[in-house]
Parts: sequence; structure tokens; C-alpha cells
Amino acid sequence: MMKGCYKLLADSWVYLCFSVVLFFALPNGAQSMVPVSEEQQREIILQVFPGATKITNKEPLVDGQFLIRRIYKDNVEIGYAFNTNDIVKIPAYSGKPINTLIVMGKDGEFLAVQVLEHHEPILLVGIPEQRLFDFANRYQGLSVTDHIRVGNDSSEEKHHIDMVSGATVTVRVVNETIMRAARKVARHLGLAGLSLRTVKVRASIKSEKFSEADWGSLTEDGSIRRLLLKRKDVDLAFVGTKAENQTAKNPEEAEKALIDLYYAPVNIPSVGRNLLGDSQYDWLMSEISPGDSAIAVMGRGDYSFKGNGYVRGGIFDRTQLLQNGKVISFHDSDYYRLDDVYIDGFPGFEEMAIFVIRDHYDFDPGEAWQLELLVRRQIGALDSVFTSFYGDYLTPEKYLSRPELISSDLEPESEALWVSIWHEKAFQIGILSVALFVLLGIVIFQDILVRYPRLIQNLRQGYLIFTLVFIGWYTLGQLSVVNVFTFLHAFQGNFQWDLFLLDPILFLLWSFVAMTMLLWGRGIFCGWLCPFGALQELVNEAARRLKIKQFEIPFAVHERLWAIKYVILLVLFAVSLESLSEAEYYSEVEPFKTTFLLKFNREWGYVVYAAVLLIVNIFTRKVYCRYICPLGAALAIPARLRLFDWLKRRKECGQPCRVCSNECEIQAIHPDGSINANECHHCLDCQVTYYRNDKCPPLVIKAKKQNRQKAAMERIKALDVTESVPNT
Repeated sequence: MMKGCYKLLADSWVYLCFSVVLFFALPNGAQSMVPVSEEQQREIILQVFPGATKITNKEPLVDGQFLIRRIYKDNVEIGYAFNTNDIVKIPAYSGKPINTLIVMGKDGEFLAVQVLEHHEPILLVGIPEQRLFDFANRYQGLSVTDHIRVGNDSSEEKHHIDMVSGATVTVRVVNETIMRAARKVARHLGLAGLSLRTVKVRASIKSEKFSEADWGSLTEDGSIRRLLLKRKDVDLAFVGTKAENQTAKNPEEAEKALIDLYYAPVNIPSVGRNLLGDSQYDWLMSEISPGDSAIAVMGRGDYSFKGNGYVRGGIFDRTQLLQNGKVISFHDSDYYRLDDVYIDGFPGFEEMAIFVIRDHYDFDPGEAWQLELLVRRQIGALDSVFTSFYGDYLTPEKYLSRPELISSDLEPESEALWVSIWHEKAFQIGILSVALFVLLGIVIFQDILVRYPRLIQNLRQGYLIFTLVFIGWYTLGQLSVVNVFTFLHAFQGNFQWDLFLLDPILFLLWSFVAMTMLLWGRGIFCGWLCPFGALQELVNEAARRLKIKQFEIPFAVHERLWAIKYVILLVLFAVSLESLSEAEYYSEVEPFKTTFLLKFNREWGYVVYAAVLLIVNIFTRKVYCRYICPLGAALAIPARLRLFDWLKRRKECGQPCRVCSNECEIQAIHPDGSINANECHHCLDCQVTYYRNDKCPPLVIKAKKQNRQKAAMERIKALDVTESVPNT
């Protein structure tokens, strides 16, 4: 009877996997967006300029580069149109640029922005591509000179366009592409006051300029600036967000200062020497490098401008500077304590600091800059709402020395997109880096840790929860077989590291996985760093604690089902050779996008598929990982070259002892006692058993022998003592 049940269960798995492959092999997969034709582009231009009498064909703007169309009305030039691919090509998540039509007036205003072609997989399967079109439409009415940021904050001097949730990298690339292309054209045409040849050299601080001053005079002439935020100002900034209900309870509280902030550059002698005193000022100038600048920030109130970023990852997550579109962040190495202030009239502050602006930011003290203060409100266990407030600063001209303008044909480029993304995700990068270092320590010291079963069990459960919540749902760091195909295809064409650096979380994870895979095999990722694997394991663990009956497939059937995931991998790879976007569609055999990226908010078929896998996992541990996962198969192939096999076995393993093979919850241990490293998830359960003298049969037998020998020795000693006592 039981044999028949096992056969029926095994047949069910085969049928399920076959059905999944068949379902995703249907010929209705996602296709790349149909490009907008030249004729359709002309129609868009005529909608913007209905009175246009002539639209030229694409013509080179300079040296055969930068193709644009000129638009005329009665022989008068009234505007321009161009495709971003004819100006700049920035690869997006798919590895290909997103081509966009920009129609621009002579004043540099965006009159129309239309996506012409893209190959982004996430917008072909999962997120409606209409969201990308709507995103591009929001540029209409903005100008080439505007500072446009993707995301929300409270600044009124900048233009912010809402992020497309789940397609962060894509919309950042679109923004970068639009603004770079438009500014290149505007500089060559001399639109909106932009010029190709004018290059400004940084102003410098007059080091010999010093005059004594008190606090009042420095604040009065603008040398020291103030940013005062009352509770009512902050409440108003959160109106319309999920945190708008966290308002002040009464008028008195609303008028209370959340933070009263003062800030000033202290490398200006008249500011720094008066604030710090001669000795402290001289010490500070000796600490910073030539070209660096330093600002003092002083505050009081209920809100800290430091935050706790300098504890968690080495970055101050509440305070940063902005200048000419550049974000200047501060790390631990950029921070100095400020304890003593000697200036007359100093009002005193609860919190003070000196931040150093390093020379590589190309900070210009002669240009206006802003101090940005980020205010955060918690709206749940994991979610928060952020808003920013800005304090302006313009260095008084009396402190500056300005060089003459230099003419040049070169225009400085803004920092690479991936660099700004890494700066913005510094907190996530810091936490993940620490977590990966901890995991590396667990692997290296595993022989010590497994001797403490409760410790390693709690450590593993905690790490799985971290992987699920932080890596999976918070950072969206679930790796996919599509990443493997993207990497392989990149080597076939023009390989660019920028493409892989656009998502720092995936980059760090893949770097770590590549290292550990070649050292110990794929089990480190599958058993510790895969969010969907962690979700399955936690669900199954809960089921076991609830005493839900578990079913295991006979090993002879089980090892044959391993082949299914390799077949799926080969099919997906073959499809990717023809079209990466097609492979992305068929890779929906992975439930990762449904579970983490879209959080089950998509078509019911995908949700049912992911739910079925999780429900089946309640009764049989990690069914998806064992038999279906193409990513696991892709990692197992190069992992055969691993350098180390640190999982210990005994000569008794398999014959006669089968404790570990019976207890291995993913059946990675053969009946003969050997571990199949291609299937092992490195959970270390077998290693815990290996060192337990109350569970591992060879150790139990050895312990019994030792106990018998010890008992025999004690009896002998007792007899010796008895015989040595004289008769009375």
C-alpha cells in the first residue's frame, strides 16, 4: 500500500513539473515592444507643432554625430526632435538602451517625450509597460535645465518624478538617458543658456582673509546659515503620505521646533578661526587634504541630524549636501567631533559635528549648495516614509577668489549612474556586506559551530528570516537564472561592467555566490541566501512543528527527478540564444518575480503557481528547489569545480549507519552515505549529527565502550581498595 502511495506521489511530481514546463512553453510568450516607426514619430511631432510646415530628416549636429530633426514654420525654426539612441546609449537592465523620442522647443522645454523601443523583461512580463510610457510623459513641460530626480521629497526647487515600483533601475536609466541626450543637444545648439565651450573653474577660499567676528555678525551677513523646522512644517510635508496621521496633538506642540540647525563652512578663516579657535582650526586644516572643504553643523531639538548611520554601515543617512545635481554623502572617515566653540555670543547646541567634503566630489565653494536633512517616519514594521528639507548656502563673495573663465570644447560629464545608485543604497549595501561576512564566518568555522546544536539551529533560523525579509522583500535581491543568461550574453557582445553595477545588491550577491560556489559548491547560496528557498524552509519548518505529516519520495525516483531542472535550464538557455526577453517570459517557471518583486500582486495564474509550490512544500521540503529550479541547476554545473569538500563523513556512513541519509530533508545524501554536493544545501544538519555522541551510531558505540571500560576500571579500583584493607 505504501509503495503504491509513493509511486502515485512520484508520478504526481513528474506530472506537475511536466505541466509547468508545458505551460511556459506555450507560444504566447512576451514579445519585445514593437518599435515606433518614423512615420508615427512624425505624427507625434505634428501633434506638438500642428502648424509646422517642414520637418527635416535626421541630420548630423556636429562631426556626423548627434542626429536631430529640425522643425520649421514658414522657414522659421521653431523646435527640434531627436531619438536618444542617436545621442547617447546607456544600457538598461536588459543590456540594451531604451530609445526615446524627445521633442524640444527653442527654449529647452520638453514638449513631448515618447518611449520608442525597449527590451526590458520586467516590463514585458509582470509590470505593465504603460507605466513606463506614463513615466516618460511626466517630462512634458519640464526643461533641459531642470534638476530632475526620480523619487519624492519636499524640495520645491527640484522636479521629482515618481518611481515605477519594481522597475527602479529601468526608470533611472530612462531619466539619465533623457537628460544627458537633451543637454548634449542643448549645449551644441546654445539652448536655455547652455553652452558647449564655457567651462567654469572652481573658486577658492582666500586663506589670508580673516577678520574677528562674533556669532551675531556671522549669522547676520550669511556666513552662518540657519534651518529651523517646526513640528507643523514637518507635518505639512507628510500630508498625502501614509504617515500624515502622525501629526502634533496640540497647537503648542505644533509650534515646537523639531530641529533648529545652523551650518557654515569652517575652512573659511573668518568663520573657522572665530568658531573653533586658532589651535583647533589649525589642527583641522592639517587633517584635511588640499582641495577638501569642511562644514560645521550644529543643532538642537528633538531630532538628530546625525541619525544612527555612522553606527550601521559607516554613512550618515540623514545629512548630505547637494550641488549642481551632485549628492555629497558623509561617511565615518568624513566626520570629526566638535566639542569646543569659542566664538562670542555662541548660543550652545546639543549636537555638533564637522563634516569634510572630499576633493573627489569637485565641490565648488563659489557655487550655491544645499544642506539636505532627511526626516523619516515609520509606518509599519518594515516600511517608512521619507521627506527632505533643504537649507541654502552661498558663500559671501568677500571670502572667495574666482579665476577667469576658460574656453574649452569639452563638457564635463556627470558621475556614472551606477555610482549615484551605490551612494543612495549605501545603507542596504552596508547591511548586506556585514551579513555576507557573517555567513562567510559561519562556513569557515562550521566545525566549531556544529558542536553546539541549539546555537547553530537558532543561527540558521535567524539567517533564513533575514534572507527572506531583508534580501527578498526589502532589497528585492532574489537572484534569477535570467541574470546568468544576461551575464553570458554580455560576453558575446560589448561587455560593460556598468550594466551589472546598476543593481548593487545583485552585484554583491552574485560576487559572493561566485566565490563560495567555486570554493564549496552551490549549497551556500541555495541553503542560506536564496529568499524563496528560505521561505520554503521556514514554511516547512512551521508545518513540522505543527506535526503535519511529511512525505518523502523513494530515493531511486528522487534522484531521477533531479534531471528535470537541468532540462528546464537547457530549454531556457536555448530560448535565450534567440531572445533574452523570451527567456525572461519562460523563466516564469521561477516564482521569484511573483513572490518578491511583485509581492503576489499580479495575474492569478502566476499567484496560483507560486502558492501551489508553497503548499506542496508544507508536506515535502523544498520540492521546487530539488526538482524544478533552473537557477540551482545553473549553479551546480560550475560548482563541480569546487576546491573544498568540508562536509565530513565516516567509514560507517551508509553501511551500516544511515541516520544522516534518513534525516537529510532534501535527500542529498545517497543511501551509501556519500553526499551529492550538486544537491546539498549546506544546512549542516548532518555535521551536527556527525559530532553528537548521543546520536551518531559510531560515536554512540564508542561512547558505550568507553563507559563500559570506565565502569570496569572503577570496579577494579574498588576491589583493590577492599583487598588492601587488613582483617581485624
